[in-house]
Formats: sequence, C-alpha cells, structure tokens
Amino acid sequence: MSNALPVADVAQVRRYVRELIRRHPRGLAVALGLHALAAGAGLVAPRLLGDLVQGISQGIAATTVDRVVAAIAAFVVVQAVLVRFAHLASARLGERVLAELREEFVDRVLALPLATVERAGTGDLLTRTSRDVAALSRTVRFAGPETLISALTVLLILGALVLTGPLLALPSLLSVPVLWAGTRWYLRRAPQGYLRENAAYSDITDGISETVDGARTTEALRQAARRRARGDADIRRSYAAERYTLHLRTVFWPVAEFGYLVPMVATLLIGGWFHLKGWVSLGQVTAATLYAQQLTDPIERLLGWLDEFQVGGASLARLLGVAAEPDERARESATPDQRAVAPGGEGRLAAHDVRYAYRPGHDVLHGVTLEPRPGERLAMVGPSGAGKSTLGRLLAGVHAPNAGTVTVDGRPLAGMPLAELRTHVALVSQEHHVFIGTLADNVAMVRPDADPARVRAALAAVDALDWALALPDGLDTPVGAGGHPLTPAQAQQLALARLVLADPHTLVLDEATSLIDPRAARALERSLAAVLEGRTVIAIAHRLFSAHDADRVAVVADGRITELGSHDELVAAGGSYAALWRSWHG
Repeated sequence: MSNALPVADVAQVRRYVRELIRRHPRGLAVALGLHALAAGAGLVAPRLLGDLVQGISQGIAATTVDRVVAAIAAFVVVQAVLVRFAHLASARLGERVLAELREEFVDRVLALPLATVERAGTGDLLTRTSRDVAALSRTVRFAGPETLISALTVLLILGALVLTGPLLALPSLLSVPVLWAGTRWYLRRAPQGYLRENAAYSDITDGISETVDGARTTEALRQAARRRARGDADIRRSYAAERYTLHLRTVFWPVAEFGYLVPMVATLLIGGWFHLKGWVSLGQVTAATLYAQQLTDPIERLLGWLDEFQVGGASLARLLGVAAEPDERARESATPDQRAVAPGGEGRLAAHDVRYAYRPGHDVLHGVTLEPRPGERLAMVGPSGAGKSTLGRLLAGVHAPNAGTVTVDGRPLAGMPLAELRTHVALVSQEHHVFIGTLADNVAMVRPDADPARVRAALAAVDALDWALALPDGLDTPVGAGGHPLTPAQAQQLALARLVLADPHTLVLDEATSLIDPRAARALERSLAAVLEGRTVIAIAHRLFSAHDADRVAVVADGRITELGSHDELVAAGGSYAALWRSWHG
C-alpha cells in the first residue's frame, strides 16, 4: 500500500543487529563458550571410535577396548550436560534480547504522530505489532542461537577432520560449490519476497479492520460488493506473495538436502579408495566418516534456519521502519522570529491562512484564519465533512498545514517535540481507549507522578468518581482487555479525566462527549468548564447546546469559516447558524 509505514533497509537492520550483539558481550561469550565445549566433547567420541577400529584391526587387548568404550560413554554424558547448560544460556540471552526488541518497538510506536497512524491505517501497524513481532520472536529465540551453534559446530568438525587427516577433509569440500550457488540464488530473492508477503498480509488486516469497523456504513451505502472485491484482491495478492516464497523453498531445499549429504557419501567412498591406496588408515577413514556424518546435522540446521532468518529479517526491517517514518508536522518551516516565544506568553493559539489537503490538489481547508482568545470557549459547528475535525487537528498540532502557520505564542506547533506540545494543547477525539491496568493507572498515565488525590479530582471533574468508586475494587479495579468492562460513555469519561490531569492551557474537544447521554453530556461539559476556567477550550460538536454555552462560535462550511461571533450575535445576524439553531431548537 502506498500509505504503508516505511521499511528499514539491509544496512539499518545489520547495524541494529550488531548493536544488539554489543550490548550483551558476556551473555554471548558464555553461550558460545558452552556450545564450543559441548561441540568439542562431541568430537572426541568419533576420534576414539576410529582409534578403536584401528586397534581392533591390529589385535589390541580386550581391557583396552573396555577403557576406550568407557571413555566414549563419559564424553557422551559430558556433552549432554554441556548441551543442556549451553541451550539454557542461549535461551536466557534470546529472551533478554527479545524483551529489548519489544520494549524499543513499543517506544517507537508510541512516538508515532497521530497523523502518521491515521494515514497508514491500523492494518499495517497491527500486523507489525502482532505477526511481525511473533515472527521475530521465533528468530531471536531459536534461529539466532541455533545458527551460531551450528556455525561453530561446523568449524570445529572441519578442524577435527583436518587433524584426523588432511586428505580426508577434501571430500567434504565437494558440497561447498553446490551450497554456495543454491544459497546465493535464494538470498538474492528471499528478502524482498518475504517483505512482499508481510505487506500483503498487512493489506488483508487493514481491509478486514475497515470492513468490520464500518460494517453499518458499508451496509447503509450498499458497498458490500465493493468491500468483498477489496478483500478478494488483497487475498489474491497475499496468495501470489506466499506462492512465490514457497517456490523459493521448493527450489532451495532439494539443493540443500543434496549439498549436506555429499560430505558423508564422498568421505566414505573417497576415503575407502585412499585406504586401498595406503594413504590413510582404517581408523582415520572411520573417524572422518563419522565427522562427515556429524556435519550433516549442523549444516542442515544452518540452512534450515536460514529461511527463518529471512522471515525474521523482513519482520525486523518492518519493525525498525516504524522509527524511520518522518513526522509530517516537521514540514512546516519556522522563521527565526517565529521560533522565539513571546515574553510572558499566555498560551495564545493562532492559525493564519491555513490550507490543508489529504491528497495533493484536493484542499480540505482553504485559507482559514482563526485566533482563539486565551481562556475563551470557542465552539466549531458545521455540517459533516466541512473540515471541523481537520481544523481541530491542525490546532492541536496533529497535522501540519500545507500552507500557512499554526502557532502558540508565536512559536509554530509543527516540529515542536510532542512532549512539549502536549503541555500547550491536547486533543480528545471521539475515539478512546481503555488500557490494560487499573482504573487509576488509566487516568494517571499522562502524569505517572500524580498522587491519588489528583486522580480522584480528575475523575470528579468529569462526573466519573461516583461510578469509579462503586467498582468492585474502586480505583484499583483492573480494566481493559480481560478486566472489568466499561461502557463507551465511561471509557470516554476516562479519556476526559486524563485530559483534566494533563492540564494543558488549550484543549481541542472533537465531539468528545458524543457517546454520553445528551443531558449527562451537558452536565459533564459544564463541570469541565468550571474545572478548566481560564484555559482555552475549542469544542467541535454536533450538539448546539455546546455552541450556546460558548463565548464564541465559528461556523465551518466547505473548508472555510463562514461566520464567527457569539451565539446571540450569530442568531441576530440571521445567517446559516441562525437557521441551524432554529431547526435544532425547534
């Protein structure tokens, strides 16, 4: 999808992997050391067995045979113990790395501007936070440690082969051209193939999410056939992408199977011929054949996990790509005089000649100028699609205008760090979310250092304290997924309580009380007005009592402010607002 979040390139992925490795030198050294010892213990048995075969052919004593067998058994037991601790060390290292990956990804997601999330759609982000994280988990937990172990084991076995007999190491090299060519062919195609597969899955998730969320609208507008067609097209793309990666595997796996079986067969046949020529002993051929057979397992695992690495690498590139998404707010430039905050700034928000378009050439706002007075309550009303919510998002710093400026005390909102921006202006929309945790945690998340008294005061300000205290465990009641269910109205009150606790000097309420009963909503808005006295409140609402109670009303139509004044002034003017008021009030 053209609006999808970006994907990190190969260099960024490799740089991040190297950084992760550098963070855990001790854990990596312990894991590799234990695996090296385990592999070394496993290499002793073939050598002893080769010596035993050679000794039996020369008529050694039975007591010597017993001692060699006992030594082989002892090394097998030692290897088993070392493997157990080596895998435990690898698992601990993998879990630590995975925890860091997840925490950093959550930080990146939470830092995304709201405009970016809205533009990309929820499907892409949901796929990255679920499917890609799960795929990367398997890579970090299993593919990474197993690959390191396999590579180390292969090197040790090849070293043992050379020590056993340099000539007997040569047959094992016959598989190198086969494996090199097959792996090179696969790696040139697999990364992009898996990226396309994950992107296609994001399209499916996005389409399903949109269809489910807008099911009633789709049905009302008779767009079901169109949504089904969109779903079918997404599935076809996903099918083609998965079929392509399956094709890669069906070519690569047979080549790999052939490649890692070659060393054992070649060592047995060529080693036998070397023995007939008198160049090597029977014991050397036996040990070399066992070593070649031991090569099969690590090479098979090495190549097997290679495919998993392509999946994990594609997922990591998508996760890292989230941080590469530029903040569209930064596109609004600021001149030096705009950057300087006016002395004694009082939180004066202003929009001058603002234009905005979601698609180039299709402006939603057309040269809007609006200057809310500090401490006033300004209501924005107008028909659906007029641009009220878009203007509200620009005033809240969510979007940056394509032209014009939005400033607070002369300083542009665009490019301002989000943490600082939210101390000036905050947006509460119709959308709300209840996070997993206690009710108190849900309110205090905007100010983690807030004491219980401030949390209670915030809930009381939005008429939510009574029902909150009536919950099974009061403010300590778990809510969110798996917790105590909240009604849509209660969830919205919770969002408003966060706003009260955040305490910005300017608030943008985008139909923030739309899910609450009209009478309750009016009482809630009045209580909010009392608590937030002295702050600028910009209310975008479809209930005209909000406009009646406001200091001024801005009527938005076709992306322009067509009327601006107090309720009484606009009613007396007899314009569109007066007609709307008479219709609603009647």
